[in-house]
This record gives sequence, C-alpha cells and structure tokens, in this order.
Amino acid sequence: MILPVYAYGQPVLKKVGEDITKDYPDLQDLIENMWETMYHAQGVGLAAPQIGRAIRLFLVDTVQMQEEGEEDKGIKKVFINAHKIEEGGAEWEYEEGCLSIPDLRGDVSRPEQIRLRYMDENFEEKEDIFTGINARVIQHEYDHIDGILFTEHLKPLKRRLARRRLENIRKGKIATNYKMKFARLK
Repeated sequence: MILPVYAYGQPVLKKVGEDITKDYPDLQDLIENMWETMYHAQGVGLAAPQIGRAIRLFLVDTVQMQEEGEEDKGIKKVFINAHKIEEGGAEWEYEEGCLSIPDLRGDVSRPEQIRLRYMDENFEEKEDIFTGINARVIQHEYDHIDGILFTEHLKPLKRRLARRRLENIRKGKIATNYKMKFARLK
C-alpha cells in the first residue's frame, strides 16, 4: 500500500525516533509499504518519520543509482534501530533532495564513510561500514531518524534562499506525483 509522505513542517520529521522490538505491530507490512511508497515516489531511501512514525526504521536502495553493470556496488537494505558508531574519511559535497521536501535540492557535505550497528528486517544484529554513495544515502536517512533534515546541512546563504520554498512546502503549495500529508496550519 502506498502511504502519504509527510511534508516539511510536519512535527514528526523533527522527532528523534524510538528503538522498536521485533513484535512492533505489523512490522513486515510496514516495511513492504515503505518500499512501495519509496519506489512510487522515485526515491532511493525512506525513513519511518517520513510516513508519520517516530521510530528508528529506514530503508535504502542505491542499486538503482549505479551505472549499468555496476549494480553490485549498490545496496538494498532495511535498517532497524540503527545507531551510528562512527563517521570518517574526507568530507565531500553532493546534491541531495528529499521526498519530504520536493522541488528543493542542495549541496550537502558529508564524510565518505559511516559505521553502523543495526538490525535487519529479520532482527539479526549487524555492524557494517558503508562508503561513497551508499554512505551518503544512509547518512541522509539516518538523519531522519534523528529528527534532522538535509536542509539543516545547507550553507547559510542557500538555507536563506530556500526559506520561501520551504514555507510553500509547509503550506502545501507544491505539486508532486505522489501523495503527501501537510502540516495543519493554525
């Protein structure tokens, strides 16, 4: 089932996600719905806060970002209760976007490597090091479960220039090819 993506301005996007247990209600259905929602919106990652759940769950598919013949360099994974152990390597800039912040992209500087401890969809504990574009997408989604949006990493001038667009997104003045849920304005 395709779920609505929560738009910039929704309070859940600023909450730190809670760890969950393997008996979290309908977890496998939730994961399947998140995959379907992400692909429908043409995303490469989706975090639970983006569909209204303040829990530590996100998924990533960077296989689709790889050059033909290089798909094995990508990853398609579910991350449950992820916790960052360390980041390292040289910082590098890359233009990021976000399904919760449509029509806004910006250069974000992130370290080239991240080491995570997490559970997979079968609740098996893992610890892995990710690099390059895989690390970047994971860092972006990891930020979501910590209540951080990519716009907070933009340079101050770019952030100021984005204010009006962010306000329009918050108010629902945006068109997308996927369903969104906007904050209620007072």
